[in-house]
Amino acid sequence: MIRPLIWEDKQLKILDQRRIPWSVEYLLCSTSKEVEECIKNLSVRGAPAIGAAAAFGIVLGAMEHGSDSKDYFSISLKDKAGSLMEARPTAVNLFWAVKRMLKKFENIKDNKIKEIVKGLEEEALLIYKEDIHANKKIGELGAFLISKEDKVLTHCNAGALATAGYGTALGVIRSAYKQGKKIEVFVDETRPVLQGARLTAWELREEGIPFTLITDNMAGYLMQKGVIDVVVLGADRIALNGDTANKIGTYSLAVLANYHKIPFYVAAPSSTFDLSLTDGELIPVEERSWEEVTHILEKRIAPEGSKVFNPSFDITPHNLITAIITEKGIIENPDHNKVQSLLKES
Repeated sequence: MIRPLIWEDKQLKILDQRRIPWSVEYLLCSTSKEVEECIKNLSVRGAPAIGAAAAFGIVLGAMEHGSDSKDYFSISLKDKAGSLMEARPTAVNLFWAVKRMLKKFENIKDNKIKEIVKGLEEEALLIYKEDIHANKKIGELGAFLISKEDKVLTHCNAGALATAGYGTALGVIRSAYKQGKKIEVFVDETRPVLQGARLTAWELREEGIPFTLITDNMAGYLMQKGVIDVVVLGADRIALNGDTANKIGTYSLAVLANYHKIPFYVAAPSSTFDLSLTDGELIPVEERSWEEVTHILEKRIAPEGSKVFNPSFDITPHNLITAIITEKGIIENPDHNKVQSLLKES
């Protein structure tokens, strides 16, 4: 089992995704600042995984206090929480997890500091376990949408590495494969950081699931030739109406899938929904370093002085999404009424 996060001996071990597939190395975090840096530099990535890591970051922040003063403890913890939330602006699970940890703190803040730390640790472990359970439920529900010999296209990495474990989009693929369906997965390499080529291909190889690696600009050709039967990918934030932020290139795939009449599925836990945003226009899109585009594996591939635009995500309108697969159910042809109904009723 792939374990992207390990909480052990009051420290957080983060599987360094920058090293995969060349090596499997864990980074040891004993402070909230170290967790924050791992989120920023993509050692840990994927919205659910970021959220779980940040929850443990809050625990580490609580453990760092150097005073018995409740006021100091509270101010320090909230300051660390604020820093963690600034690490990545698009992935809503980060904000969801930190806010949940702060709510837990408010409920137990009158206890002794030692008891508060214990309560926060229990909450972080609960977030971690809930995410794995949600992923498995997403996989179970989503597998029904995959036919016996489907050729499945996925983008970026929405597997165990992007979550607390098991995966969202890859959870669907993994569940379908375990049911005996003879599927084949087509993996977009996912420029500029190659999460598909490095991470998704590695996960599928580890699981023994047949896959073919393609460059991002091959997807349309394969759809045109009738090779792709279904598209399944993850999400970093979903607005009330179903508009979805995901790795850059997702919108292009949605347009292509719509044109070729190919089902386009988004798999994400309920914690990825941001019901405070009416539509995708309000989702902040993170822009990352120009070096991610001008370099591959620290080797320059573009001329010096090249102007670079590097948004990490794009927004796919809800009308291009066939269904959103959540642990609470499947939202077909999502809109604000269907999203709100499912999430509020469950």
